[in-house]
Amino acid sequence: MNELELLLERWANFYLITSAAASTLIGLLFVVIALASERRVDVEGTATKIRVYLTPTVVYFASVLGIAALLTFPNHTRLSATLCICLVGVVGLIYSGCSLIGSDKKSYYERHDVITYAVFPFAAYGFLVLGGVLLLHDTERGLTFVAVGMLSLLTIAIRNSWAIAVEVVSTRPGQKGP
Repeated sequence: MNELELLLERWANFYLITSAAASTLIGLLFVVIALASERRVDVEGTATKIRVYLTPTVVYFASVLGIAALLTFPNHTRLSATLCICLVGVVGLIYSGCSLIGSDKKSYYERHDVITYAVFPFAAYGFLVLGGVLLLHDTERGLTFVAVGMLSLLTIAIRNSWAIAVEVVSTRPGQKGP
């Protein structure tokens, strides 16, 4: 076994826990969607807001799940692990960057929403890319940066999921959104 395989084996429980959390929370988001549809939320109000905010949240959970799955592949080399991590990280940077500069700012209802839905994720994906690059030179430090990026995305997605759930339950059935 090479150094990378030994380190990835030591990180296996971390990847298992984060991927289980991400996949479970993706499932719970479907429950929130079902609750929102049952409440017959106004299409132009809260439902639109939920649609705008739900997609990035699912992307963040899916990124955590994807990284965890990719890093549990057997027989990784430093290059293959770096490519897997950087691929997810760069796609996430592009996605977050487009949210920052290319999106319709009217879809984000408050300034802090831009920060939590675009700026923080951009930084988290940056940690992933940095960790992937560091993996080539310092395996342990690289995997630590990847873990920080994964935990950041998971934390951001949990916060955003909570905000969506609160929005759904705080709107009375048939009430127009804010």
